[in-house]
Amino acid sequence: MLPFRRRILAGGMTQATQISDHASLIEAVARQRDRAAFAALFEYFGPRVKAWMLRAGCNPTAAEELAQETMLAVWQKARLFDAARAGASTWIFTIARNLRIDALRRERHPSDLMVDPIEEPEAPMQADRALVIAQQDARIRSALSLLPAEQADVIRKAFFEDKVHAEIEKELGIPLGTVKSRLRLAMNRLRAALGDLG
Repeated sequence: MLPFRRRILAGGMTQATQISDHASLIEAVARQRDRAAFAALFEYFGPRVKAWMLRAGCNPTAAEELAQETMLAVWQKARLFDAARAGASTWIFTIARNLRIDALRRERHPSDLMVDPIEEPEAPMQADRALVIAQQDARIRSALSLLPAEQADVIRKAFFEDKVHAEIEKELGIPLGTVKSRLRLAMNRLRAALGDLG
């Protein structure tokens, strides 16, 4: 007597053998280019892929074309199928999903796609903004020149060279507490000199 999980399905095929049969059909296509095996796969998966495409929003013509493209990809890529990594159904519907995504990308006009921020040119700086930045820069440099040399050194390393306190400690050969106190004193003096810059 067959176990309960291997119930007889329509057509006399058990659920367990049907699933393993799909994998073996793909393997037959991969090894022997077996047209009968491919026809059986096409007969079973073709309508299911088309129905899935229709539910995904494709019009009937596009759904039919994508289903055929999917099955053609199954024929061409059968050697890439690995039953240990995915079931036949999962593998085939992954191909279908990827083809659907590719179709959507082709349909969209390039101007509709979001521009990659890296590719987008920076907007030119307005003249008044550039003037303000230049004036602020001059004020900051002037305020830095009024600091004692050891405080200005620590400020340059921390903010212009982007170094952490431990790196400054090693470079200058001073204790970490001294680095922090020099930074604190320098920042207080800079705040007093540049109060309106925040």
